[in-house]
Amino acid sequence: MSTTHTTANDPQDSTALASEFEHEPVPENRRKSLLTVSAVWFGFPMILTNAIPGGLVVAMLGFWQGLGAILVANLIMLVYVGLLSYRAGRTGESFSLQATRTFGTVGYVLAAGFLASIVVGWFAFNTGATGATLNQAFGWNEQLVVVVAGAAFIAITYLGIRALSWLGAIAAPLFIVVAVIAIGIVAQTHDLSSIGSYEGIGGGALTFGAAVSVIIATFADSGTMTADFTRWSRNGKEAVLATATAFPVASVIAQVTGGVIVAAGAIVSADTVGGNFLPIITDGQNVLLGGLAAIFVFVNLGSVCAHCLYNGALSWSHLTHSKMRVMTLILGTIGVAAALAGVWNHFLDWLIILSVFVPPLGGVLIADQVILGRRSAVRAVAKTRPTAFVAWGAGAAAGGAAHWLAPEFSDAVSGLIVAILVYVIVETVLARRLGQRHGNRL
Repeated sequence: MSTTHTTANDPQDSTALASEFEHEPVPENRRKSLLTVSAVWFGFPMILTNAIPGGLVVAMLGFWQGLGAILVANLIMLVYVGLLSYRAGRTGESFSLQATRTFGTVGYVLAAGFLASIVVGWFAFNTGATGATLNQAFGWNEQLVVVVAGAAFIAITYLGIRALSWLGAIAAPLFIVVAVIAIGIVAQTHDLSSIGSYEGIGGGALTFGAAVSVIIATFADSGTMTADFTRWSRNGKEAVLATATAFPVASVIAQVTGGVIVAAGAIVSADTVGGNFLPIITDGQNVLLGGLAAIFVFVNLGSVCAHCLYNGALSWSHLTHSKMRVMTLILGTIGVAAALAGVWNHFLDWLIILSVFVPPLGGVLIADQVILGRRSAVRAVAKTRPTAFVAWGAGAAAGGAAHWLAPEFSDAVSGLIVAILVYVIVETVLARRLGQRHGNRL
C-alpha cells in the first residue's frame, strides 16, 4: 500500500493551503527546492533587530574586536544550526519530533514548550518594536500600529512555509537597499575610512566572550528550532546549505551593517540603542525615503515575526494535538496582547535567558541525534529520558556560572559544550554498565 496520501486539507495543487505536517515528518515528495528553503532562512536574520546587537557589540568592544565577536559567533551558529539542520533534512522531522526522540514522548513537553513559548515572546517583542519604531519615526499611534501589524504578521504566518519563503525573498534584498542608503547618508557627514580606528565606548563593561553570547542569543531559539524550516529540504546537504545562507551570510551582513554605522559615529548612545540605523533614513524631509522606511519596518520586522510565530505555532500544535494554523491565530493574539503590554522593552534580559538556557538544549539534541545518532536511531521509545534533562541542566548551570562568575567566557558556548560532553559521557557510561549486566546474566 502506498504511503503517499492526499486529503481535502492537504492538496497537491498550489491553489489551496497545504499541510504543514505538524505531527509527522515531511514526505519526500513534498520537500522543497534549495532555493525555497534558503529563502526561508536567508530572509530571517537579515533584519533591523539583528543590526542592533551588531552595533552594540562594536560600541562596547571597538570595531575590530566587535567584528571578531560577530564572526566567531556566526561560525559557531553555522556548526550548531547546521548539524541540527542536517538531521532535519535527512529525516523530515520538525523540532518537536526531534525533541520527542531525545527527551521522550512525555519529557519533550518541557523542552518543546519552553522554546515554543520563547519564540512567541520574540513575536511579541518585534511586533511591539514595529509600533514603537514607527511611532518614533513618524508619530503614528503606537498601539494602533501594533494591532494592525500584528494582524498582518499573523495572516502571513497562517499561509505557512510557502509564505515565509516569499517574505524572505523580499525582506533580504530590501534590507540591503536600505542599509546601502543609510551608509551612503552617513558617508556624506562622516569619514568611513576611520571606522577601523574606532575603539568603542564600553570601557571594558562587555567582554569578548559575553559579546559572542549576545550575538548567539539573538537567534539561539529559532536556530535550535531550525528543523521546522529545514525539514522541508530534499536532503541533509541542502539543509546545511540553506542554513549557511543565514549563518554566517545574512546574519553577518545585518550585524556588520549596524557595526559599521556605529563605528562611523553616526548613532548617538550606541551603547544602548546599538546599530539601529532607521533614524538615519527618517531624520530627513525626503518623502520617498520616509515611505521606503515605513515599508522597510513592516516587511523587515514582519519577516522575523512570521518566522518566530511559525516556530511557536508548529510546536504548540504538536503539543496540543492541534493544527498549526489554529495555534497561529491563538498564539498570535496572545503575542499582540503581550506587545501592547510592553514586553518588548525587556530585550537585554531576554537575551541573557536565551544564552544560558537555549544552547545547552540544542547541545543535547546534537549529542543524541548526531554524535550518538546510530544508537538513538535503534533505541526504544521512552516516556522520559532523564539523561537528556541532566545534560541540559548541567549545560545551563555551566552557562549561568560563566555569565555570573567568569564573564570573559561565553555563557552560550560554555553551556553548549558542557551539555554535549555531559550527555555523551553519561550515555556512554550507562551503555557500558547495561552491557556488563547483560553479559553477567548470560
